[in-house]
Amino acid sequence: MLPQIITYLLTFINYQEQVIRTLLTLLIGKSMFDKPTEAPVNKPYRKLQVDDLPIIEVPQKLDFRLLLSEHLETKGKPLKPVQRRSKSTPVPLSMKCPTCGAPADYLYANNGAKGQYQCKVCSCLFSEKNRYLKEAILKCPHCSKTLEKVKERKDFHVYKCKNDACSYYQQKRNAMTQKEKNRFKEDPQAFKLRYIYRQFHIDFQPLAKHSPKRPRVDLSRIYVSPHTLGLILTYHVNYGLSARKTAALMKDVHGVSISHQSILNYENSVALWLKPYIDHYPYELSDQFCGDETYIRVNGRWHYLFFFFDAVKKVILSYPVSPNRDTATAIKAIDEVLLKLRKIPENLTFVVDGNPIYLLAQHFFAQHQIPFEVIQVIGLTNEDEVSKEYRPLKQIIERLNRTFKGNYRSTHGFGSEHGSVSFVTLFVAYFNFLRPHSALEGKVPVTLPELDKLPNMPARWTTLIGLAQDWISKQTA
Repeated sequence: MLPQIITYLLTFINYQEQVIRTLLTLLIGKSMFDKPTEAPVNKPYRKLQVDDLPIIEVPQKLDFRLLLSEHLETKGKPLKPVQRRSKSTPVPLSMKCPTCGAPADYLYANNGAKGQYQCKVCSCLFSEKNRYLKEAILKCPHCSKTLEKVKERKDFHVYKCKNDACSYYQQKRNAMTQKEKNRFKEDPQAFKLRYIYRQFHIDFQPLAKHSPKRPRVDLSRIYVSPHTLGLILTYHVNYGLSARKTAALMKDVHGVSISHQSILNYENSVALWLKPYIDHYPYELSDQFCGDETYIRVNGRWHYLFFFFDAVKKVILSYPVSPNRDTATAIKAIDEVLLKLRKIPENLTFVVDGNPIYLLAQHFFAQHQIPFEVIQVIGLTNEDEVSKEYRPLKQIIERLNRTFKGNYRSTHGFGSEHGSVSFVTLFVAYFNFLRPHSALEGKVPVTLPELDKLPNMPARWTTLIGLAQDWISKQTA
């Protein structure tokens, strides 16, 4: 009897295994248990490259009336309208010259009925489809030929130089090996041989100040005392304890019963009070700025924290958090630095890593007449003279990332994007105004007279909050 039961159970287990395999195959799309029959594809991809800025020419807007007057004074006779033959191509009466505004009477149908026109007053050539004056003409910096728009992306348009005689194109092509040339014939998109420029149209106005956002929670009406609030911030921010550990410490050491959710609520409220004060404080800055991004965990997903830092004064100037490691966030991070400069210097330079988003951000600001230099320190070793010279600045921003990670690690990530921004804001407030720095001989980066003679850190936290509240009250009065 026992052998029969064992045989039946083994048969039933095999049947269950087949059912599980079938269900998993249906859910996943292919079997997890069969050996892979296809070798993994190792297809090299072309990394994003950012070229130099193009030549930007702004067309001059003319007035055909003034040109006609000048012609009369110079030639001694007026410039007559176009005398058309009976079989000539007519020019629509609504057509005007995009450069000087001359009416249709002064326009030639330059190539018959193919749509190209020429102005008799200013000699401007234009087409029927493109008869409006361009704000700017983009030209290749290597051959001075006009760039052509080839693609339209979400945040920018892509322009390319299609001149085969361009020195940039010729140099790139001549530098190719025979193997690369053979592959180029099969897959030309795998190589970048022509000059490319990306013109941004992001809905973002540089150097635009925003009004401070006031928090909903009134700190004067919370259930704990100001000293207790200072203790909570000291444990949670200065020493990087999680909200749960901070709540347990307040209960076990100080006998104060408080939930971890209340601590997070206090954190969000204090961050809203401090953020405008931090962002608009008149810092005394140097001319050495560096930037980098690091990973943080938000709601189970990786996000990116962008830090820009004054390497001499040890002041954090920018700290946006974004789910994307993209150009738009890099633009926002640099803009927050520019807002803190009393005057943008002519030799402004940012030292960053090899991520091309910073070069694209440089192009965006150049379109708004805000020039600066971007120096990229690439890799971990000094393979070029630029990396060798500016490696110390890159190492400084890396140390800042490690300092933040030391405070952030115990939180095991954040449950919401709002919570991540609040914690980062409090860390920046602590780093800039409360934390002594060894490179500054034990002094804090920003010295406030109101905090100098206070006996402990909780008192400094509450006084800093009071200064921020007074500043907001003056701004909104």
